[in-house]
Amino acid sequence: MLHFIPAPLLGCITFLGVALNTIFWCIPLFIISIVKLLFPIPEIRCGLSQVLARIGESWIKVNNTFISMGTHMQWEITGLEKLDRHKWYLICSNHRSLVDIPLLQMIFYKRIPFIRFFIKQELFWVPMLGLAWWALDFPFMKRYSRAYLEKHPEKRGKDLETARESGKLFRRNPTTILNFVEGTRHTITKHTTQASPYQHLLRPKAGGVANILASMQDLDMTVLNVTILYPDGDVVFWDLLCGRVRRAIVHIEELIIPPELLHGDYNNDPIFRQKFQEWTQQLWYEKDMFIEKLLRKTHSVS
Repeated sequence: MLHFIPAPLLGCITFLGVALNTIFWCIPLFIISIVKLLFPIPEIRCGLSQVLARIGESWIKVNNTFISMGTHMQWEITGLEKLDRHKWYLICSNHRSLVDIPLLQMIFYKRIPFIRFFIKQELFWVPMLGLAWWALDFPFMKRYSRAYLEKHPEKRGKDLETARESGKLFRRNPTTILNFVEGTRHTITKHTTQASPYQHLLRPKAGGVANILASMQDLDMTVLNVTILYPDGDVVFWDLLCGRVRRAIVHIEELIIPPELLHGDYNNDPIFRQKFQEWTQQLWYEKDMFIEKLLRKTHSVS
């Protein structure tokens, strides 16, 4: 619709629209969150959480409209056919860019329950958004450096505890939890520093997946293996606002978790932990091969 506008100007218009939309929806979001805090009755809080999720979806819907007005992205999406808004989902995805989150929100909008994901604790202080994420029950996770953990070993496993506590919270209503299994966005520097054995991926971190499954194992949670690829090269969020993201491939498949991995203590059972890590590593190896196949296919066509 706005393809004729120069990209930098389009980016500014889209950003302004998304910012104003965020401010608009944050007002009812904060009011209802205060009411939720004042009434610690589980039934009332459960109902208010559903209202807050609907506000979050309305926020996303308008954001999607602003972003779509300036882009003519060619999407290749597979695997949306059997999704259900009344089920619990855990999305296990690779992480290429900040574009991943709005892209997945656009694809899964109204197809599955409202998506929540783990956020670094420092991001709570982002103006408006930090409080909005808190109001919508997004789990905040404290990350520690390796040097800090060596001096304070008692802090090890705190992020996994957060995953387990969040899983308990999300039991009340059908929910989708998005887990970027690599724990961070892919960059060449990170890939080299990690000495990653994968060509297109960082090393996976299995703990979050294991603990979420453990805390929600009786809810018949469906695990979605999501692969994201931008075949024309790396993109940043500003590219999305400016309409510069031309192509995106998203492949979705339901994962069958081996029964022996659904019941175990990842934190305290080293044998179970090793088995779960081996399963995750194999999943990532297959994802890496799939991405390579997609790249060869798209490059041969172009």
